[in-house]
Amino acid sequence: MGRSVTRWGVAVIAGMLLLTGGGCARVDAPARELPAPVALPEELPEVTVEPSGSPVPDDLIATPVAVESMGAAPKATPSASATPEPAPSSAKPSPKPKRTAPTAPRAVPKPPTETKVPPAPPKPAPSGCQPSYRGDQASRAQAKAALTDAAGRTYWPTSAPDIRIPLSLIKATAWQESGWQSNIVACDGGIGLMQVMPDTATWMNQRFGQSYDVWDYRDNAYLGGTYLAWLTKYIGDMYFDADYRLDADLCTTGELNSCLLNAVIAAYNYGHGAVAREGQPLAIPNASYVRNVRALMTECVCLGF
Repeated sequence: MGRSVTRWGVAVIAGMLLLTGGGCARVDAPARELPAPVALPEELPEVTVEPSGSPVPDDLIATPVAVESMGAAPKATPSASATPEPAPSSAKPSPKPKRTAPTAPRAVPKPPTETKVPPAPPKPAPSGCQPSYRGDQASRAQAKAALTDAAGRTYWPTSAPDIRIPLSLIKATAWQESGWQSNIVACDGGIGLMQVMPDTATWMNQRFGQSYDVWDYRDNAYLGGTYLAWLTKYIGDMYFDADYRLDADLCTTGELNSCLLNAVIAAYNYGHGAVAREGQPLAIPNASYVRNVRALMTECVCLGF
């Protein structure tokens, strides 16, 4: 009877343990770990960016396979030895700052910027020779339109876009040379409005990649304007430090070699070699011609056509 009570008591105690969730844990089932709570910071940590002067080496950057097949991306900072690409031909160059004071000619010129120069002018025609005429004469209105168009052109769009040939200069030069006669042929071979020599026309067409017809009054005006523009740059680079202004108010009274305008007028008549000479001061060998054209720039009857 005592063992029966004991058995009963053990059973009662075991049942009570089961009802209260007690008991021993199984040895073969390890206890489950709960994840530790994650502490959220009040602010996100600041990301430090490497300065541009200290880029991360390329071999430390993992490039995705898809990107590798297209080629590595360019570096954000080019190397110091890299040469920038030239601007497209259509891009407009930055304008030069405007100069207000006259630029005195250099006593010792810079070397010429071009070695291929126009042919020398012909020898003077014999005295008593009379000019001849070929073809039809353009009207004054037609001549005016051609000269105006020539003065409005930009002859050096890339290297010297600020070169402009004043309309008064091209009108006065045409009047001095031909009296605006488009079909006149001088005894020395000069042709048309601007009295362009055939060899000079051939040289300018080759130099500027054009095909102007010296016998066409419109092309003749363009050839004359092109020659004035070439002389402006050639002499301006040598003596005036690329100051290409052809303003009359930059000229000093009594000193014909004081300004680019007078030098260009002189060279149009006598050739560049008589005015711009390497290692020598600027020369004006044809003072009367220069004074005539300068006077016509303000007083010519042609300005009213």
